[in-house]
Amino acid sequence: MLRQVADGVLVSESRFMRSNTIVVQGRAGVLLIDPGILESEMLALANDLRELGQPVVAGFSTHPHWDHLLWHAEFGDAPRYGTDRCAATVRTRLPDAAAKARVTTLMPPDIVGQVPLDLLGLITGLPAEAGRIPWDGPEVRIVEHQGHAAGHAALLIEERGVLVAGDLLSDILIPMLDLSGAAHPIEDYLDALSLIEGVAGGVEVVIPGHGSVGGADQPRARIERDRAYLHALREARPPNDPRLDPAAYGRDFLPAVHDRQAQQLAR
Repeated sequence: MLRQVADGVLVSESRFMRSNTIVVQGRAGVLLIDPGILESEMLALANDLRELGQPVVAGFSTHPHWDHLLWHAEFGDAPRYGTDRCAATVRTRLPDAAAKARVTTLMPPDIVGQVPLDLLGLITGLPAEAGRIPWDGPEVRIVEHQGHAAGHAALLIEERGVLVAGDLLSDILIPMLDLSGAAHPIEDYLDALSLIEGVAGGVEVVIPGHGSVGGADQPRARIERDRAYLHALREARPPNDPRLDPAAYGRDFLPAVHDRQAQQLAR
């Protein structure tokens, strides 16, 4: 179900990992950011947009992980964008039809078959000098960085006071590093936080890829929480992070994610 979080900006939360789909209203239709996750949820979103008389005129994937590369035929054939590095990573990881079968091995078993993969990753890379998403709506600035994944983008919708953070600044997930492709994963992530901090001064709403939408006090608070976790990880000491609490959302899997990150960095 869509809910409005700012003027002309709506969010729909999936039952998978509390993933957020973001809808930005423009003059002739909407920009759809990271749509997902289950087919039933996408069909419901498409129906909601039809009822609002809002066709999809553009799409954007914040980074090249499967749950941010999804699409459904009901959204139409609007152009879908990502950063150039994001699109290049997708081409490398999804070179053929067999790649879609491999993607299913990354999913929890209980949702395999419920996620539409026919249109997975069909995005066009925007050159770095573009700096903004090309569409007929409010200006959406691309803040590209390499934290979490190659070619990751946060999006600043300044006139609406909204920061779309992708898979950073979550209130339920710890920072997850790019340990497979980055030479300096912690430094890349810290640089990403500094970039976002530099543009977030006037932000009133922050939307993470997974978790709760936050108000004006949350961008800085979440940046500092992510920094504190990364510093603890770099210094090989136990993090004092509420997201790793035994009663927290990710209690069944986040401690293992943290342990794996700490072990790989130690090696």
